[in-house]
Amino acid sequence: MGRKRLITDSYPVVKRREGPAGHSKGELAPELGEEPQPLSVDEAELELLRQFDLAWQYGPCTGITRLQRWYRAEQMGLEPPPEVRQVLQTHPGDPRFQCSLWHLYPL
Repeated sequence: MGRKRLITDSYPVVKRREGPAGHSKGELAPELGEEPQPLSVDEAELELLRQFDLAWQYGPCTGITRLQRWYRAEQMGLEPPPEVRQVLQTHPGDPRFQCSLWHLYPL
């Protein structure tokens, strides 16, 4: 009896070629002379808060504001980033800053 057949035995092996300078076919090359636009201060702060939302080491973030989550993590000794609290305190009434990524989804 021969070797056990695999599903991959039914299909030919296809190797993908890379284009010039290691770019794959589906990638868009940046335009010459164009530099990526730096993030504005608000966009950079929102990205910091998104990263805080995605960091599970500080506990769940559904059902509470980001500031409540930050204080809870601090009380539990999890050492949340102080820059997150500073950003949250500079935008006290703005839901873009105060609410987590998942605040629009039902629990």
